Amino acid sequence: MVPQPGRRQLDYLMSYKRILIGAAVIAAFFIAVNLALHFGQKAHDHLGYDIDQAYPAAKPFVPGEIYASMLAAIMDHELDGGFGWRPNDFFLWGPRVMADNNSDRQLGIIMAVRETMRVFKDHLTKISSNEYDNNLVIADTDFRNDASKWILPSAESKYADGVLHLRSYIDGLRQTPPRSSLLNQRNIELQRLFQAWTDLLGDAHAMLYQSRKPDRTPIYPWDDDDYFYHAQGYAHVMYYMMMAVKREYSQIQKTKPVLETLFDETIDPLGKAAMMKPLIILNGSPSGLFANHRRNLDGYVNEARQKMYSIREELQQ
Repeated sequence: MVPQPGRRQLDYLMSYKRILIGAAVIAAFFIAVNLALHFGQKAHDHLGYDIDQAYPAAKPFVPGEIYASMLAAIMDHELDGGFGWRPNDFFLWGPRVMADNNSDRQLGIIMAVRETMRVFKDHLTKISSNEYDNNLVIADTDFRNDASKWILPSAESKYADGVLHLRSYIDGLRQTPPRSSLLNQRNIELQRLFQAWTDLLGDAHAMLYQSRKPDRTPIYPWDDDDYFYHAQGYAHVMYYMMMAVKREYSQIQKTKPVLETLFDETIDPLGKAAMMKPLIILNGSPSGLFANHRRNLDGYVNEARQKMYSIREELQQ
């Protein structure tokens, strides 16, 4: 006769079963959340702003209009699309919990926006003793607000105000006569933009290629995605802004056709860098079985940087 399990043994088996079921539910929930974040981020990475639709090729535009519209669209998308502005979120859903990849990406985005905005205000719309455009001054100041500040004032409120002033600048361009400063379309000023961008891409290269942190401590697996997405934020801004710059400076491409080719050859790797979204960021060795996603992203970053150097050389001639 087979002995029957005792009461205590049955209770133990039931408890063990409940633990297994609970662990499975938690694991399934964790996987589901991460998959949702992954695919949600992939969708969010696409800006959804079409220059050719907003400004058809046959339709005239005021110099500065496309540049400012694209810059406003980039920031507006981060504020109102998908996850919203992440770096200053409440600690239970903060930048180091779950959706931290988007937070790191947005920190890269705001750095690139600041440099792109600074050159716009200081050089692309100003020559020598000309006055600064007031809307651009305010927008530039707004975008320099602390990205992690959640109150008095919040990052979102200042960045949204910056977007509003960019749109006020655009409205001013459309007045007769324009009350906003036009983009000057001079080669020497455009060089300053590519100087700022190549400096940022140099910073991205350092983050992506380094094998140790600046203090010589190891780069741990949980650091890899921070570097990856921060650098990707730079590429995101430059990818879309390069398309705007190509439209704004169409005249110099007619006189120097090689610039059109170089613009396209810069946009291509930036687009690939901006849209890379591995499920897990890996840091494999050069001869190992697994990918090294930081180095893969760095390949596109370096390609874009080299093309920008070539653009600067052409603009200097």
